[in-house]
Amino acid sequence: MSKVIITCAVTGGAHTPTMSDALPCTPSEIAEQSVAAAEAGAAILHLHARNPANGQPTGDPAIYAQFLSVIRQQTDAVVNITTGGSATMPLAERLKAAVQFKPEMCSLNMGSMNFGLFPMLNRYSAFEHEWERAHLENSKDFIFRNTFRDIATILEVMGEAGTKFEHECYDVSHLYNLAHFVDRGLVKPPFFIQMIFGILGGIGPDLENLMFMKSTADRLFGRDNFQWSVLAAGRHQMPFLTQAALMGGNVRVGLEDSLFIERGVLAASNAQQVEKIVRIIREMGREPATPTEARAMLGLK
Repeated sequence: MSKVIITCAVTGGAHTPTMSDALPCTPSEIAEQSVAAAEAGAAILHLHARNPANGQPTGDPAIYAQFLSVIRQQTDAVVNITTGGSATMPLAERLKAAVQFKPEMCSLNMGSMNFGLFPMLNRYSAFEHEWERAHLENSKDFIFRNTFRDIATILEVMGEAGTKFEHECYDVSHLYNLAHFVDRGLVKPPFFIQMIFGILGGIGPDLENLMFMKSTADRLFGRDNFQWSVLAAGRHQMPFLTQAALMGGNVRVGLEDSLFIERGVLAASNAQQVEKIVRIIREMGREPATPTEARAMLGLK
């Protein structure tokens, strides 16, 4: 395939404000960086919201509204609203914004898991806000809940709105969970699989794992029934994305997944990461898909 769908995950719910001055936290910062990422070549914008006072993740639709309106006015990018939010949010809060705005896409975590952020505690002696340390510390003893009932609820509620999903698969078992919902008729092709590597609690960032995840998806679903994309956490981001692009896959960048642009150098913005992956894929003779092309490839409304 000559076209590569580039997703940009603009802020997420894992990293905290202390970790990078570039991490967008206010609605205006999220809007500005989203628009710049789309102009740089991102076809899909994967969006979370944060409390503008302290950068803490929030599911408040009123905060989403402030940046979604700007993004929709200034770009043609596919809007993808998280239903993951933060591992500490109950499902009802995680769904509020998606239910209200009925976007073309939502993310959907395909299984419950340990989601270990606590190793990042070792990198910082102090934090700007009180919630940050607890956010990381509590991940030692917290399960990110995504039960079969939770997943079915999201599929049914958002499916009624015509929304399709970025099926986030953190391990091989999540592919089998997705296959279960395909068998039940709750997920229909073409669907979009986001394979995720390098999160503590999920599958590790090893090339053999990438090959195995892809071959498992091919076997479970048939190559013509899905689009696949790869994200990798932290320092693994660009090497893994390069390999995925070489294999014909799509890619996801963004400050949700990595705060860096190269070894030891913090990224100045989301757009800087988009620009880098665009250069890489063009060296391979591939081109970033436009939002219109991404909609056609994914069968979006």
